[in-house]
Amino acid sequence: MQKTLTRRSFLSRKKAKVAAPVAAAAVSSLTPYTGVFGFEQAAHLLRRTTFGPTKTQINAAVSAGLDSALTFLLQDLPLPEPPVIYFGDADPNAPVGSDWTNAPYISNANEIVVPRVTSLRAWSFGLMREEGLSIREKMTLFWHNHFVTANINDPKFTYHYFTQLRENALGNFRELTKIMTVNPSMLRYLNGNQNTKNAPNENYARELLELFTLGKGPQVAPGDYTTYTEDDVIACAKILTGWRDRGFFTDDPDQAVTSQYFNARHDLTDKQLSHRFDNIIVTENGEDEYKDLIDIIFDRTEPAYFIARKLYRWFVYYVIDEQVETDVIAPLAEVILANNYDIKPALEALFGSEHFFDVLNFGPMIKNPTDFFVSTLKVNQVAFPGSVNARYAVQNQIAKRLEDFEMPLFDPPSVAGYPAYYQAPGYYRIWVNSATLPHYNDIVTKVAGPGVSVNNFEVRIDVLARVQELDNPGDPNALIDELASVLFPQGITEGQRTYLKNFLIPGLPDFEWTVEYGMWAEDPDDSDLTAAIEGKLRALWSAMMSMPEYFLS
Repeated sequence: MQKTLTRRSFLSRKKAKVAAPVAAAAVSSLTPYTGVFGFEQAAHLLRRTTFGPTKTQINAAVSAGLDSALTFLLQDLPLPEPPVIYFGDADPNAPVGSDWTNAPYISNANEIVVPRVTSLRAWSFGLMREEGLSIREKMTLFWHNHFVTANINDPKFTYHYFTQLRENALGNFRELTKIMTVNPSMLRYLNGNQNTKNAPNENYARELLELFTLGKGPQVAPGDYTTYTEDDVIACAKILTGWRDRGFFTDDPDQAVTSQYFNARHDLTDKQLSHRFDNIIVTENGEDEYKDLIDIIFDRTEPAYFIARKLYRWFVYYVIDEQVETDVIAPLAEVILANNYDIKPALEALFGSEHFFDVLNFGPMIKNPTDFFVSTLKVNQVAFPGSVNARYAVQNQIAKRLEDFEMPLFDPPSVAGYPAYYQAPGYYRIWVNSATLPHYNDIVTKVAGPGVSVNNFEVRIDVLARVQELDNPGDPNALIDELASVLFPQGITEGQRTYLKNFLIPGLPDFEWTVEYGMWAEDPDDSDLTAAIEGKLRALWSAMMSMPEYFLS
């Protein structure tokens, strides 16, 4: 993977040679993109906004045009049907096949929590795999990496948390911050449920300012970080007192997963914020006082800039230099402010901008493990079992493999989220290391080759079906180029094409593949021909999915 370290400069040189119809200037802005929206541009848009597009989906976006494609990607969708139990018989309140998300626990919850956890994991992975042309699941993961919770243990709490993220994935940043502030999982994760007038707990107050809304600016004096002060943390903690989560592992059928305000636990005094907030005094306002605080925070411009940078690093690139700050981040923040912190207009502006389609932004991002896993299955249209129980079982086993790649579902490593989105100088390169690379290679080799056996079901690419969807599979050069256009964010070099052709026609002229493929196409029931063609195609797929370019988006 060393090759990816200089990928950005490589892309600039490479694109200059082939003169592709995208904005070629090194300096670009949030100005609306007016260039060609062809297969390469549509594939770039869908790779960044979904967990991997199929060739058919890319072509559909091209036919629709950029504006219509964006409208489709950003449309509001109804919530998905809830997860169901797919194995186990110890839970009298949630038998196999039923929705468990509102079902109470029994007194010994340990006996039934595993089927619910595995159901949630399988269902969540399935939502990403079956997302269609929608950005919602990728935005849900974005918000999970922003408003982090982890190690909650009660799957009903986790389901409730993700449902609120999903409901507001394309909504209002200010309102989502209010929702997350008293979310039951968040109250438990950052000790908000222990925050009382007699023992104020500053954990959530600090992260609300530093990680969720303002960011920690340069320190200009002891306890003064430009955007807030240590005194603000103390005051905010007092404002946030009085909340408790309800329903954790409850066996009460009438107790929902929710949060509750207790006035007796709330600090009723006036709280004065620092000069960073114009010394404003927050007066007692009961269960709405936390909303007053968040409105005060969002009356500033910093949250718009802060979330604009996080969106940029999630969807575009990790380097935010002076030019990007001036020409992209600042106008993007202005869009957010002009829309009172609604996120959808900002995404529409970003994904429809000349900067997003700048040559330098095609391919320099290393996929995170979730993106890598799901896109491998989606792009290659890997079949899954038809029955719900069997499909859940397969999806759960595959999703569990994310633990090997340092991105387990529902469990970011810290309240700051995944280091790949904030930790310099590595950023995205953190995903691929000596511990994770063998697992990546193992997965692609098996999915492209013999398959991954899960509960007697083979998770495997149907290479014969996929190759027949290409425009000219009988021409080895056209076959490889078209497959590369789907699997890679950039076209391949002549040397790479020559290397890959050896898997189809080792040392032979091109017409040998044309003849062999033509014979098989005329007689696909010939087992010998089928085995020969399939074996070569599997070797080709495996080689392409093992190349550094396959790790890129």
